[in-house]
Amino acid sequence: MIRNHPLQPLSWVVGHAADRTAAPRRFVPATVPGAVQADIARAEGYPDWNRADNYRMLAWLEDRYFTYRAEFESPALADDERLWFVSKGIDYRYEVRLNGLTLTEGEGMFAPVEADLTPHLAPHNRLEVVVYPVPKRHAEPTDRTQASHVVKPAVGYGWDWHPRLVPLGIWDDTGLQRRRRAHLTDVCVRYTLDDDLGGADILVESEGAASEGFVGRWELFDPEGRCVARAEGAVGEPLATRLEHPRLWWTHDHGDPVLYTSRYRLVGPDGSETERAEECVGFRRVRLVMNEGAWSEPKGFPKTRSAAPAQIELNGRRIFAKGSNWVCPELFPGLVTAQRYEELVTTAVRTNFNILRSWGGGIVNKDSFFDCCDAMGILVWQEFPLACNCYPDAPEYLAVLEREACAIVRRLRRHPSLAIWCGGNELFNSWSGMTDQSLPLRLLNAVCYRLSPEIPFNATSPLNGMAHGHYLFYWEGRDVFQLMNESRFTAYTEFGIPGIAPREALERIIPQEELFPPQPGTAWEEHHAFGAWDGDPATWLAQPTLERYFRPAETLDELISQSSLLQGEGYKAIFEEARRQKPYCAMALNWCFDEPWPAAANNSLVVYPSIAKPALEEVRLACRPLCASARFGHFDWEEGDLFSCDLWILNDLPHGVGPFVVRATLRGDASPVQMLRWESPAAEAGCNIAGPAARVRLPAWDTDRFHVELSVEGHPEMDAHYTLAYRRKAYRHDRTAPMNVTE
Repeated sequence: MIRNHPLQPLSWVVGHAADRTAAPRRFVPATVPGAVQADIARAEGYPDWNRADNYRMLAWLEDRYFTYRAEFESPALADDERLWFVSKGIDYRYEVRLNGLTLTEGEGMFAPVEADLTPHLAPHNRLEVVVYPVPKRHAEPTDRTQASHVVKPAVGYGWDWHPRLVPLGIWDDTGLQRRRRAHLTDVCVRYTLDDDLGGADILVESEGAASEGFVGRWELFDPEGRCVARAEGAVGEPLATRLEHPRLWWTHDHGDPVLYTSRYRLVGPDGSETERAEECVGFRRVRLVMNEGAWSEPKGFPKTRSAAPAQIELNGRRIFAKGSNWVCPELFPGLVTAQRYEELVTTAVRTNFNILRSWGGGIVNKDSFFDCCDAMGILVWQEFPLACNCYPDAPEYLAVLEREACAIVRRLRRHPSLAIWCGGNELFNSWSGMTDQSLPLRLLNAVCYRLSPEIPFNATSPLNGMAHGHYLFYWEGRDVFQLMNESRFTAYTEFGIPGIAPREALERIIPQEELFPPQPGTAWEEHHAFGAWDGDPATWLAQPTLERYFRPAETLDELISQSSLLQGEGYKAIFEEARRQKPYCAMALNWCFDEPWPAAANNSLVVYPSIAKPALEEVRLACRPLCASARFGHFDWEEGDLFSCDLWILNDLPHGVGPFVVRATLRGDASPVQMLRWESPAAEAGCNIAGPAARVRLPAWDTDRFHVELSVEGHPEMDAHYTLAYRRKAYRHDRTAPMNVTE
């Protein structure tokens, strides 16, 4: 489908009924793109589904049939024109009818839907789209396993950060489209870069219907608008040409995300343009290669599968991938706008991220998400909509999966931001039970190889050598510093530290009388502060952990401050330690970046709709391409301990840096304690500098925390700051006591 061909919008209404053959008794105005739940909630005057447990009011809609209806007059069509119904996405199973006649039906929300209306037009027409109920493999349990037989994102069936609210409806651009006998349906620019990246062999592929005398004329324009390549030929005929010295597309931290403009024009016998297709093209080569040292594993016999390649090589340069896991920014994907994508991707770039993992439990995002990533220079790890389930080898499932996967690949392969195809999330785990031999994964690999062989493919995340977890600051007797210092992985593709949402977000979702103190059975639990994950009633509020390090909070603001401190320091510890572990480690992606619904507490960095948690700033500092860093043995310390930290310079820049002079200072409740002055050597491009250990005996302070400050002479942009927990000597032998008790 030509993405920039205009669609004539229609005025829609929607109604619902108990079965497919029954007509709705009432129709209400519908927003397209949108979701049926949003339309019904608006018409019935339901309260905000983001607040308290109001989302439960929409649960009854799961099992209804919905009919979208639009009426229109037949337009005057030229002899060589036809009128089509076109939708970029209907969720999930559907029928399209015109004047009572079913024109097409199917299932899947990512393959475009098209129907030629012309033979069935009347002077006045009624167009209907019937959307079936939420697909459920079984009635119980009511969880994500109900989606294990469909190519529908499982997250809506309920997750530890997402309420059970399963979207349905027309969720992407939809309308009428006039097409001439000679027309285009797709244009794709493929290319192969020379080994030395000095030139590109270009192949322009077009699809559509041709007529005698019509030709396709293609031109490529550089960022300044100069035409740098052109070709001409019949529609459907591949056009081959070459571009010398292309300017390469880079992530924003390694160069400029240079974009060219492709323009394909369909020209008639008289030389007039009848149709055109434009899109951006970025020239880059992306590979997944073995991490340094990975081939030496396993060390003993039998010599067999090693760690999977997790090192991204962009344009011949190995880069450290710093980023986050991206989830749909709305409960109902049809409500996501281009402006919302732009706002969130801009925040990701400002956080010094260069990659986003588009998680397999959620949707495959709209084109405008990828447009933002293309323009801003951020890579996308794209998963297919499979997650945490055992998806079947059944032919009927595979047929839908192949149709959906082909549509996804054909739509996204043109984006330079696309870096990795992935079958889905956590499919090789005990709770999923899939393997390399599972037919859905073999099929997805085949589709990607056939349609997009230039992009690497992973069957799932994690693979051998990669890590998912942990997701708490304190886990089974060790804090995040200890856990990370003992870890060794090629990539940390999920890890989390929970944090409470800012007060302004909490006040929107929790009734005033329930705000403080947080209690199970209230809106705090509805919004995932209690009992949300792993059967632990304390997650994601993590109150026992907070009280391990601090006194019980006396106010909501104090509780938020304590939680924000742990989330910020925890995330900073993981990102910086992952960077210290390169070149064996090549990637660090936290869980997660955004959220579609305001959680009272979870691992996100940005609270719905776009409220930054304080931890976001700490992550931004931890991901600076060049910064000073300190490595700690653990988070909590006591009076009289011999405090120690290792000093580092972390460098992800594509050029050498240094030397530097670094000063380490300790601050408690009194005068600063000077620890160390380090004259570092210079570092080569992309290489860190390991420094000495700074040590000092901790004095008696009247505080529950202290600070470590690293200052780099002449380079304040590299300075670093850490806050650690402190306990007075009287409590040396009682690690469970509140740490701010004073004598």
